[in-house]
Amino acid sequence: MWKCHAGAGSRALSPAHWGFRGWVVAVACVALAGCQRAAEPQFVSSDLVEQLEPELQEQVREQLHKYAGTPNNPKLIGADEQDEQMLKRGAAVYREHCQQCHGVSGDGNGLAAQYLTPRPRDYRMGVFKFTSTPYGYKPRREDLMRTIERGVTGTSMPSFARLPKKDLEAVTDYVLALTHRGELERLLAATADAEGELDEEMTQDAIDTIESQWQQARQNVVEPETKMPPITPESVAAGAALFQKRECLKCHGHDGRGGLAGGIEVGNDVWGNKDPAADLTSGMLHGGQLPLDVYRRIASGINGTPMPAFRDAFPDDPDAIWQLAHFVLSLAEKRRLGVQFPPGAAAAAPEGGEAEAESQQESAEAKS
Repeated sequence: MWKCHAGAGSRALSPAHWGFRGWVVAVACVALAGCQRAAEPQFVSSDLVEQLEPELQEQVREQLHKYAGTPNNPKLIGADEQDEQMLKRGAAVYREHCQQCHGVSGDGNGLAAQYLTPRPRDYRMGVFKFTSTPYGYKPRREDLMRTIERGVTGTSMPSFARLPKKDLEAVTDYVLALTHRGELERLLAATADAEGELDEEMTQDAIDTIESQWQQARQNVVEPETKMPPITPESVAAGAALFQKRECLKCHGHDGRGGLAGGIEVGNDVWGNKDPAADLTSGMLHGGQLPLDVYRRIASGINGTPMPAFRDAFPDDPDAIWQLAHFVLSLAEKRRLGVQFPPGAAAAAPEGGEAEAESQQESAEAKS
């Protein structure tokens, strides 16, 4: 791509001036200021690398270049076969749709990031919130693609469902390439700092670690222990009771409006940002609106956040997580049903009502 630098005295023209005059301006631009090739995008080193001795920094960068490539010529660590054209296509889709928020390196520091809350995801840690795998596990490729396709409701992450399927596949692979590069960078920086050197064997050990963790994720999918029972006033009420018993209200508030409404501090996420518990009444469940999505958020928790996993909390009651999911889904319908909440701190403990259960049953059946 080429950039043209007009002189300081150039004047902005309205669209009506373009045509012949546009060509005149373009020629003048070339003659007066000259044109130059736009700078090739470059990955930015993490703080962990920048803290190393200069010689070690260079060693880390050499290994990253060898195994992860560059933004224009990326490599996917752990891939048995490199589909170079697919990765380049993914890089192009990423530059057009994702880089302004997630940054060239996938560090979440794109040009728009400072204006967004929550912040765009930093891929480099290999931690993703919304997965179909157990807490602490990597996501599956399908999880990442689903998030890209659906977006994250209630945040600045839009849905890209209108992209061609091939572009969705390609950009998912490129996000994985950025993620694996970030993970390798962290491991190499830690190794170089501890050993005072870095060699090929150390790099291969780090790559093996990354590959093993992602392979484990593909083999561990969280599936419900039982088929979802019908959503009824009784199941919603049972979920409300569990919500109180398991003290979910400590984070989400008595009425489910979360930390912002109730002024509840639950700490930071692994990216260093304040992470108030979700407002379950907003109707914007970030991890997905389907009953199975909510089940998995409760069962597996949310990686990188204070939201824990409840997968093993009910060994003698396999329907308990479904009941909690039913209650959460009923909360998500409250504003749509016209429930008014008082300003300020969270109100009294919620109760599941028959109208809510019937409405939620209809929504669940339609989504299924």
